[in-house]
Amino acid sequence: MNVADVRAGGTRRAAGAVVDAVVVGAGPNGLAAAICLARAGRSVTVLEGATTVGGGLRSAELTLPGFIHDHCSAVHPFGRISPFFRSVELAPHGLAWATPPIAIGHPLDDGSAVVVRGDVAATADGLGERDADAYRRILGPIVQDWDRLMPDLLGPLPLPRRPRQAVRLARFGWYAIPPASWLVRRFAGRRARALVAGAACHSQLALSEAVSAAAALIMLATAHVDGWPLPVGGAGRLAEALAAEFTRLGGTIETGRPVTRFDELPEHRVALFDVDPQQLLGIAGARLSAGYRRALRRFRPGPGTFKLDLALDGPIPWRASELGQAGTVHLGGTFEEIAFAEAETAAGRVPDRPFVLLAQPSLLDRTRVPGSGETVWAYSHVPNGSTADVTEPILRQVERFAPGFRDRILATTVTTPADLEAYDPNFRGGDIAGGRMDLWQLFTRPSLRVLDPYTTSDPRILICSASTPPGGGIHGMSGMLAARSAMRRLLKQ
Repeated sequence: MNVADVRAGGTRRAAGAVVDAVVVGAGPNGLAAAICLARAGRSVTVLEGATTVGGGLRSAELTLPGFIHDHCSAVHPFGRISPFFRSVELAPHGLAWATPPIAIGHPLDDGSAVVVRGDVAATADGLGERDADAYRRILGPIVQDWDRLMPDLLGPLPLPRRPRQAVRLARFGWYAIPPASWLVRRFAGRRARALVAGAACHSQLALSEAVSAAAALIMLATAHVDGWPLPVGGAGRLAEALAAEFTRLGGTIETGRPVTRFDELPEHRVALFDVDPQQLLGIAGARLSAGYRRALRRFRPGPGTFKLDLALDGPIPWRASELGQAGTVHLGGTFEEIAFAEAETAAGRVPDRPFVLLAQPSLLDRTRVPGSGETVWAYSHVPNGSTADVTEPILRQVERFAPGFRDRILATTVTTPADLEAYDPNFRGGDIAGGRMDLWQLFTRPSLRVLDPYTTSDPRILICSASTPPGGGIHGMSGMLAARSAMRRLLKQ
């Protein structure tokens, strides 16, 4: 999609006319903000520096002709169930989803695998008698209350107004605020402990750090609630559908329009930036207060990402055959092994045996491959800005649980942290989560504005990127919540 210059009601925006809102960046959060504002009847222009919309939601033939790979995000735990995505109808724009029979698989060295299916009880039964009850006791209530919990978990610091919701959140926090290394003490067997480790790694923290358990609980809950689906045709189809919905509402998208200075923006009443704090400083720093600029400079990035895209001549030959039904596979072995690898990364070192997050999109979506081929998407965490080549350690981890895997490889494309930042400046140093997600930055993203972190010191400037709550992931909530803040600002003008 290139340029659509229309407004709500079907009239064209006159040259030099003032728009209600300009959104800088057409990533998922920028598009979400734009949709919410346009849906409220506001005139909105989106400016995107790249030639296509999407940010982390893009797909392309990265290895061989006919093999469609996702540049960044591939699997979408919140793609159908976040409050934002539940508020938009994207099927009329051609978006379809594929849901794996098994959301998460986690192989072990004895040839078996732990798997997460939709049913909590069925998943618990695969953990062994000692841990089944504990898993049902912890995850069951979270999954049961998910629709009530989700709006508070996917937003700024929760401030529940009703006693019952306060009790739900307190119960969740009891398990979620401690480190994952505390959560696993509730499980005796290695199968449950390994499962928790893989899910907790989505926090991108050392598993000994506070709130790393929250990622484990949220990731496992979403797997039970909606199965971690993938967009048919590639992640880019989701971005295209969002853009189509926005233009249907009368919005304007201009691609190939990088913004480096505030005075490059069209005349507007408010501006929302789907950018990281450093870019916001570069674009609008002169308009921000000294205190807010200091807060943005103090914002810390998360670890980097080293990614492989692989074209295979057939499915991965997993020793645990059920992994052939898994959309996502967590590789790393036991809790202790994975915890050590993530601790090494947190300490600025590259582990010899990294945790690897692997997706198998073409097992579910044959539109992505020619003939009997397969696409594989795999990454590991590395220190931010790392220049180390982690290709071999990643391949070794896959081969460890799938002997003969290397023989299936037709082509490989490597994406380093530097490549990720060049692809999207929001991925600074390879950080795909918009900043470190530790206990402090979880609720002070990007500054200590707990009640409305989407505002800045300038009443006309807002930030809507993953550097605001709830952080990284394809959920659109940073954009949706920033749009609400923008509407309050517009009503005051």
